[in-house]
Parts: sequence; structure tokens; C-alpha cells
Amino acid sequence: MAIQKERLSDQVLTELKKIITEKGFAPGQKFYSEQELVSMFNVSRSSVREAVRLLEVAGMVTVKQGKGVFIAEPGQGEHQAFSEWLRDNETSLEEHFEMRLIIDPKAAGYAAKKADSTDILKLDEICENFRSHAEQGNIVDMIKLDEQFHLQLAKSTKNRTLFMIMKTMTESLPEGWISSLHVPGRIEKSVHEHRAIVEAIMLHDQGLAEKLMEDHLKTALSEIHLSMHEPAPKPTNEPAPKPTNEPAPEKKDTPSD
Repeated sequence: MAIQKERLSDQVLTELKKIITEKGFAPGQKFYSEQELVSMFNVSRSSVREAVRLLEVAGMVTVKQGKGVFIAEPGQGEHQAFSEWLRDNETSLEEHFEMRLIIDPKAAGYAAKKADSTDILKLDEICENFRSHAEQGNIVDMIKLDEQFHLQLAKSTKNRTLFMIMKTMTESLPEGWISSLHVPGRIEKSVHEHRAIVEAIMLHDQGLAEKLMEDHLKTALSEIHLSMHEPAPKPTNEPAPKPTNEPAPEKKDTPSD
């Protein structure tokens, strides 16, 4: 069954959720392999890989290196699943952000220097769409828009090599975008940080754009590190203590002097 070649990983994600529900996969059961899913949907390996990672972050599946994809066991909340996913992918996340700290700040600086009115309009439009989806809580679309923002920024540098490097990163190494936007509070911060970067580019302030991008990435990475070791929040709907039927102790009269 082929899928329309538009927003492939989003569509694959939707189809995978349907398969898990409709085909009755049980907790702990092995799911389809990556290659089987590629053949089933007639899409690229990177689209399947990103969709599976999103399922893993959401706590629906567990990826075991060298063994495959398994349906997650019940009782594991999304927060716990996300923290475990971060710890399991710590090395690749570190490498992802190391690379982006080399590329993105310079890309922002060059974009401020070389972006034309069309580039700035596109960046502004992506920022507005990101803000709108943030209000709706649509995490999948926000991840895509976050990737688009950094890709458009690289395109605005007018440097084809830099653009192709960023394009490869967004297609093959989505961990950074997936991880940062699942951190509590990071979406709202990213809305404001992206907007500030675009405003610096509008002003053609190369130094400011570069610094704002560096701060944006360092803050995101710092918050990811905190989430790796953060305990799951305690439930707020704990039952109230049961009333006792024991009578209150009587007050004893104290002898007066």
C-alpha cells in the first residue's frame, strides 16, 4: 500500500498508529522491521525511521538495538518513555548538537548578511506557522516546522554546500528536533527564540543573529540534559485520605490554681 509522497514521515506515523491498534499488537510483541515498513509503505528509510522514533518518544514502542522494534509495555507514561529515550540516544544527541553548534550560528550570521526579502518573508511565515501549531499543541507539525526553519535559514545564506549539509541533517538525523520539542516548556521558548533570530536577520545584524542562534541551541541542549535525569512527575489526582470514624479526643479540664 503506497502513501502519497507529501509529508511522508507524518503519514507513516499515522499509519503505524492505526496498524498497532487495528492489528491488535500486544505489549512486548515484536513489530515490523524497518525494511518491512519501507516495503509496505513504499517510502524512504529515513521517513520510516523518523516515524518510529516519534512513536518511541511517545511511549508506544521500544527500539532495541540489534533486535528490532517492540510494542511498549503498559504502565510506562510518556514522560518516563521520553526520559528513557533521551538516555538511550544520549551519544547521538550530543553529536547532533555539536554539529549544529558548528553550523547553525554561522548560518544565521550569513543569513543576516545575505538574505533577501523573499527569504525573510519565508522565515517569517514559518515562524508564524510554528507559533500557530504551538497553540494547538500539534507536536508532529511543530517538529517539521522547526526543521523547515533551520533549513530555510541555511538556504538564505545562498551557500549551496551549507544548504545540502543542513538538508542531510534534517532528513537523516532528526533526533535533535524530536528531543528538544518534547521537553516541557521548550516549545514556548522556541517560538520566542525563532522570532528573535528572524528579527535580527531582518535588521541584517550578523553578530546578533549568530549569538541568538548559539544561545538557542545551547539552551535547548541544556534542557534536554535536565530531562534525561528528571524523575517522572507525581500524579496530582491522589485520592483524599479516608475519614476515620474515631471520635475526636475530649479536652480535659485543667485544674485552676
